[in-house]
Amino acid sequence: MGSRSDKEPTENGSHVGAKGQEVSVQAECVPNGDSALPTRLFRRRWAIVFLFSCYSLSNAYQWIQYGIINNVITKFYKVDGFAVDWLSMVYMLAYIPFIFPATWFLDWKGLRFSALMANALNCAGTWIKVASARPDLFWVTMLGQCTSALAQLFILGMPSSLASVWFGAEEVSTACSIGVFGNQLGIAIGFLVPPMLVPNVNDMEELAFHLRTMFYMSAGVATFLFVLVIIVFQEKPEIPPTQSQAQARLSRPEEYSYAASIMRLLGNKHFMLLVVSYGLNVGCFYAISTLLNQMIMQHYPDEEVNAGRIGLTIVIAGMAGSLICGIWLDKTKTYKQTTLIVYILSLVGMLVYAFTLNLGHLWVVFLTAGVLGFFMTGYLPLGFEFAVELTFPESEGTSSGLLNCSAQIFGIIFTIGQAKIIEKWGTFAGNIFLCIFLLIGTIMTGFIKSDLRRQKANQQNEAQCGIFILNVLCCIFSAGCIMQTQLGAFSVARIETQRCAAALMMFQQLV
Repeated sequence: MGSRSDKEPTENGSHVGAKGQEVSVQAECVPNGDSALPTRLFRRRWAIVFLFSCYSLSNAYQWIQYGIINNVITKFYKVDGFAVDWLSMVYMLAYIPFIFPATWFLDWKGLRFSALMANALNCAGTWIKVASARPDLFWVTMLGQCTSALAQLFILGMPSSLASVWFGAEEVSTACSIGVFGNQLGIAIGFLVPPMLVPNVNDMEELAFHLRTMFYMSAGVATFLFVLVIIVFQEKPEIPPTQSQAQARLSRPEEYSYAASIMRLLGNKHFMLLVVSYGLNVGCFYAISTLLNQMIMQHYPDEEVNAGRIGLTIVIAGMAGSLICGIWLDKTKTYKQTTLIVYILSLVGMLVYAFTLNLGHLWVVFLTAGVLGFFMTGYLPLGFEFAVELTFPESEGTSSGLLNCSAQIFGIIFTIGQAKIIEKWGTFAGNIFLCIFLLIGTIMTGFIKSDLRRQKANQQNEAQCGIFILNVLCCIFSAGCIMQTQLGAFSVARIETQRCAAALMMFQQLV
């Protein structure tokens, strides 16, 4: 059989692109209705989002790999627990001053440049840590962690941007959830693997061997992913996937001002309510994750491995919550309602966790931690997608960056505050401290107006396209009527013309 041409249709209405990749094609109309603007979905989009999830996983794993074995790290490096907490908090601290230049690079240099920067820094950080497996080299392991922390600047803001650039209108929430999914899976592995690889032994030589093994594994994975990104990761599809993305490509001028975009976002009061409420929720998650080892060890001594498994339970449940929420948003577009309900249930889950942690039954902690994780971690992609809706057509990377900046600020405050409260009054008081802020965030979410700008843009263009098509049909009918008139069927022609005009008027009123 002969080869297919570039535009030859395949099954299910898809086409084969120039590079032999099957794509689905949909013709849409530009705003003035003068001509049709094609949009395409490339199968390559799934490889791109999967690769992003993998390197996001690698970076997120490193964030929590020290905190979950806090007691082992303090013994090996002969530092206090607060110093080890900073190995996690440095991720949050690095994000705050550098997020604005990082999002500027995302806006101006694009997805591929950000992916390369993220993987170069992530890979460098892992190899620096390989050289730190000695008790007197805590500063080296901190240097490696700082380098990996810089990598996350080019990762955390990308899920919504990547989803908008590569995926169709009915897929963006699911794609964003998959992007966040990788980060969550990395945290889950960070909870599970370090307690298994680095047991709590007294022999420093043996402990150094276990740490070095853990560091080498991280470095090998990061290096492999860096090579894959260089070979596979692409900036954007040749043809945009949605009408809103096509508009963004055409309407963003060369004189686009990043500073002006930031000021517009800061002036959007409903978005700023979301920024603060998102920061409160995710900041609580960061504090719980960082201090989980200390909380579990206080009530269940010598249960380092189970502390990691409880953290794993939180994140795995959250991954399920993220995917379910993303699919739900794609089907219903109920951004405000879903975000508010999930926030309320996060508060309820946190209260239940606080009241059951000290009961003395680990299975109860596993259960309540899973419920907490399902809603609290499941909230992450909801915040990203709701922000894009509230701020369209501003850059998705910029809005996501502001959300994450808020989360890092509150994460540091909550981690330090909860650690001090736990030290003085115990875990129950520390968890109630977080519940108070979750209640504040829930109230703030209730005041956010559901201004879905991206959805309005897509619906408006669909309506304009429909009017354009109906106008074309009316022209065809009118031409037929003229022919009928010339043939003497004057009354029939007049009726057909009136029907066509009435249909056009009704359609315009509906849209």
